[in-house]
Parts: sequence; C-alpha cells; structure tokens
Amino acid sequence: MTIVSADRRGSFLGVVDRSWRKSGYRIKSINNDPDVPAIFAQTKDGFGVSLIVGGEGQVFFEVDSPCVEESEVADSTTRPTAPTYEGMENIPRPNIRSSFWSAGAP
Repeated sequence: MTIVSADRRGSFLGVVDRSWRKSGYRIKSINNDPDVPAIFAQTKDGFGVSLIVGGEGQVFFEVDSPCVEESEVADSTTRPTAPTYEGMENIPRPNIRSSFWSAGAP
C-alpha cells in the first residue's frame, strides 16, 4: 500500500530486476511505459513472476505456477497481519507515504 512516486518507479523496478537476476530468474520482458512500467520473469522451475506499477503508483506482484496437479490446501493457522481486502470489489489505492519511495526527484 506504499505509494511509489513516478520519479522512483524506475529505481524500484531496477531493484527488483537486479534481485530477480541474482536469484537466477530469466527476464522475459520489460515494459518501460512511463505510466504502467512492468517487468516479467520466469524462475528456474517455471513459475512466472511479474511486477506491474499501476495507477497512482500502486504496485502489483503476480505469480503464475507451471502446470501442476490439483491438491487440497489447508487453511492458514494464523491470522493475517495486514488487511486482506477479501470480498472487496476494488483494492484501495495506495495510501502509505515513504520518505524515499513516495518522494519526488532526488
């Protein structure tokens, strides 16, 4: 829910890019669009991972699994430590300011 300012989005994607490459992820594509920048990668075991920066600096991480056999998953035994937004039609816009990530040009 942290606001990532337009001036910091390239840096944010750069941090993620370097981390993913260091972890052995293969970068499939990078979208340098100033309004909706994104990076798409794939892990060694076939998981697709992406980071997309949307409206007002809202950041989305997505993971796609390779083909798997369906199995049951146990319910979590712990309570969430942050809002889950379960049942909400729209996820709220980011509303937390960071002195670094929300700042304008350095």
